[in-house]
Amino acid sequence: MLKNYYSITKPGIVSGNLITAAAGFLLASKTNINFLLLLEMLIGTALIIASAGIFNNYIDRDIDAKMERTKNRALVKKLVPFQYALVLAAVLLILGTIVLWVFTNIPTVLTGLIGFFSYIFLYTVSKKYSVYSTIIGTLPGATPPVAGYLAVTNNFDLGALMLFFILVFWQLPHFYAIGIYRLKDYRKAKIPILPVTKGVYVTKIAMILSILLFTLFCALLSVFGFTGLTFRVASIILGVAWLILAFGGFKTNNETRWAKKMFKFSLIVTMAIYLLISLNSLLP
Repeated sequence: MLKNYYSITKPGIVSGNLITAAAGFLLASKTNINFLLLLEMLIGTALIIASAGIFNNYIDRDIDAKMERTKNRALVKKLVPFQYALVLAAVLLILGTIVLWVFTNIPTVLTGLIGFFSYIFLYTVSKKYSVYSTIIGTLPGATPPVAGYLAVTNNFDLGALMLFFILVFWQLPHFYAIGIYRLKDYRKAKIPILPVTKGVYVTKIAMILSILLFTLFCALLSVFGFTGLTFRVASIILGVAWLILAFGGFKTNNETRWAKKMFKFSLIVTMAIYLLISLNSLLP
């Protein structure tokens, strides 16, 4: 029973976003880390993201039932009563907002709420109707590192903007890769993502452009003095390796296998980038 309630919070998404939120916090903190504030920011952020996950599960239950990877979700199988799920989502949203309001600052609260409402009312709704839903979905996906950064600085500056765009342009090739290797699922559910509406070739071009912009904004984070030389060199190497793999998509005989490689490598990229950001104050 509790496992079903836990699953509808999308714990994988929560944990992934907390990693980026912590990285933004540590980048802003440099060597002066307030660990209690870090914990308070992470708790508040986790509660809001978990709430968004439940609302998303509820809204998407019809299309989730049509897709192989989501057809066994708890709300699709009606393992959790809908009214209980909605009450839990509302409680988590309120608690998360209170935690951020009491222990952090207004910019952090606003960033968390912008992420929540853009995920529920922009991305989740647009996913059923618009090819641009993936682009729209990068907005809420890129808010956690900004929230972590703002919890320290209380000010949206160039560093916060760079963190935002780094995650925006990382998400696009990441999710397009999923769209390609799960293409049959998305077609079956009639979700008009880019590979479905414009084709895989156009999607590959979009992935390459996104990786170029991702690498550029990583480099700019260093150019403007927010990170050091180690981060700049490492991010460029990762970006070039990712580009080489992406260009390989135009020669592949197995697009599903190639897309899975792109997806897995995108996870390596983001783990490496946010580890480097977190350790920035210790690196040259």
